Amino acid sequence: MARALNLRQVEAFKAVIESGTVSRAAGVLHISQPAVSKLLAHLEQQTGLGLFERVKGRLVPSQQGMRLYQEIDRIFVGVRQVESAVESIRREGQGRLNIGVMPGLSGAFIRRVTMAFLQSHPEVYISVHVRSSQLIADWLTSRQLDVALIRSRLDNPYVDTESLMEHPLVCVMPPHHRLARRKVVTPRDLDGEPFVSFASDSYTGEQIATMFDTHKVKSDVVLDATVAPTVCEFVASGLGVSLIHPLFVDGLGGRLAMRRFEPALPFDFLMCRARNSRNVGLVDAFAAEMRAVAGAMSRELTRSVRRRA
Repeated sequence: MARALNLRQVEAFKAVIESGTVSRAAGVLHISQPAVSKLLAHLEQQTGLGLFERVKGRLVPSQQGMRLYQEIDRIFVGVRQVESAVESIRREGQGRLNIGVMPGLSGAFIRRVTMAFLQSHPEVYISVHVRSSQLIADWLTSRQLDVALIRSRLDNPYVDTESLMEHPLVCVMPPHHRLARRKVVTPRDLDGEPFVSFASDSYTGEQIATMFDTHKVKSDVVLDATVAPTVCEFVASGLGVSLIHPLFVDGLGGRLAMRRFEPALPFDFLMCRARNSRNVGLVDAFAAEMRAVAGAMSRELTRSVRRRA
């Protein structure tokens, strides 16, 4: 009969996958490098799986190793949810809100909303969960979150949605790019132009691809990414131009030029909340702050685009 897996072995395996090397995993676990190697060897021996391959002297996860990691990560996510539930129950007396936000809005926007809310509700404990729009939508429908801000559409009878910060996409490029001399960029200007896009299965990626097809533009997509900050970084580095919501350009200073794009490609975010929430009063108050901050930022963005055009 096979021996039960040791939790320390699983932790070492997970740490190596996430850290990239045995030495960094040892630092994370506060044990020696030989101890990590021994734990991995015992795990492979007990499972009968080849979890790693050696490539140029480095451990690289095998196909079996990555499949096992995906299962382990799913279990650890469940453990973290249990820990979150314990903390939520412990703090029920003072009130708690679980907020979900997509990565692109996890900076200035959610900070401004949360700080404004806490000024009038200092006793409330807030947990902010930064995840993909799809995962946030799943957590919202299963009532693990109270209110969320996402990009993708959501059609669920138990969730109320509201559009926030609608604004047309703008064209971004390095400051000295030839298109920076234009006040308005059109689809024809992008014909054959190196373009940094969003993942093809994302709403924004589909929106941009449809625009290229509609205007019969020969796109030259040199790279795609799943989140806006990554797209902006590659554009600022000179890899290509892109179309993006102006909110994501905030904080990049003189590294990017921003120009109006016509015809307009509308882009908005969705504020989502579970219907019949257990703490509806707090959710109402947080939603009101979201609307106020979204309105203020929309006005700031409009002025910024006009000023840069």
